[in-house]
Amino acid sequence: MEQRAEELDNQDALASYRNHFIGTDTPLSYLDGNSLGRPLKRTAEDVAAFIRDEWGGRLIRGWDERWLAMPQGIGDQLGRAVLGAAPGQTIIADSTTVVLYKLIRAALAAAADPDRNELVLDTQNFPTDRYLVEGIALEEGLTLRWIQADQAAGVTAEQVRDAVGPRTAVVLLSHIAYRSGHLADLPAITAAVHDAGALVVWDLCHSAGSVEMDLDGAGVDFAAGCTYKYLNGGPGSPAFAYVNHRHLPSLNQPIWGWMGRKDAFEMAAGYEPAAGIRGFLSGTPAIFGMIAMQGTLDLIEEATMAAIREKSVQLTAFAVEVFDALLAPLGAELATPRDPARRGSHITVDHSDFTKATVEALWDGDVIPDFRAPHGIRVGLSPLSTSFREVLQGMEAVRDRLSPVSTRLGSGR
Repeated sequence: MEQRAEELDNQDALASYRNHFIGTDTPLSYLDGNSLGRPLKRTAEDVAAFIRDEWGGRLIRGWDERWLAMPQGIGDQLGRAVLGAAPGQTIIADSTTVVLYKLIRAALAAAADPDRNELVLDTQNFPTDRYLVEGIALEEGLTLRWIQADQAAGVTAEQVRDAVGPRTAVVLLSHIAYRSGHLADLPAITAAVHDAGALVVWDLCHSAGSVEMDLDGAGVDFAAGCTYKYLNGGPGSPAFAYVNHRHLPSLNQPIWGWMGRKDAFEMAAGYEPAAGIRGFLSGTPAIFGMIAMQGTLDLIEEATMAAIREKSVQLTAFAVEVFDALLAPLGAELATPRDPARRGSHITVDHSDFTKATVEALWDGDVIPDFRAPHGIRVGLSPLSTSFREVLQGMEAVRDRLSPVSTRLGSGR
């Protein structure tokens, strides 16, 4: 397997991009970029320059000179480089939870049909998505319709078609399932929702920066995602919102704040929303996170999402290959689709003996995956910063945690 990893690294067209990231020259195996991406070396320089020259040098003048324009400017770059979105539809704002709340409420307002009183989502969606929809349903007196999704297989277009109908207002789904890595068929599911006369909100947290997409081409209504995974914006970096241009003229988001007003510094009585996607803003933008993510967006535009997705598929295929050779014989199960077309950029390995303590022990040995209850270890692979040797090193460490367990079980314990 070592020779195979070396061959793949030597053939990797994106291998040089690892040099842009802090820590890739150390022995540590980082397999959690699907939770928090590595920082760019450029980020340290950009943040230092920002503190010295803009915050320190220009002080409050920075808002007029650059900062106020950043949410939409970087949003447009994100739309162009990552989302397949024309300008004027993407903006950087808030956290994913807040953005999703605003989008779901805006989608309900856009639906504007009293007979459509159902919200549809799946049982394997990320917790914040489920909690938000449960809360909104309680606030608005709406009915929840749950799609019973397989933990390893994910939501299919057929399941969505069976779930939606004349009473459906809004459907909320994740493009990539946070636990299994299942990649949903975004175009087919979007079409199924629209065929039922409903609107769809997509959570792109695990796909933005790892999977090619064409939101405009698929006719997606609304989408949200975070920027601290594959976009490397850093802990707590702001989220993004996408609103299709056809909804912008009537956009009615529920959290009115001064930055979303047509002239924030007019300080006038009454709220008049800014035109277009800027009306989605509420509070003061988080500048540090946008500075950090801009470096990654520049790299993505240079590397292209097509090449990034190609390497993502190669990385997960190699991880599955190593799983079959090293972990399956020890009783581990692959809780991720084997079809690369239905797989994102992480895999999940299940074993009844895996606990959070297992992952903590791996961390102590400089192998960094993460744990998802009840007994899954996620192996997250960031195409711009992860090497094939890193994957093998990490999977071997997981094997070594299981080997003593397997030996004890074999002795009749």
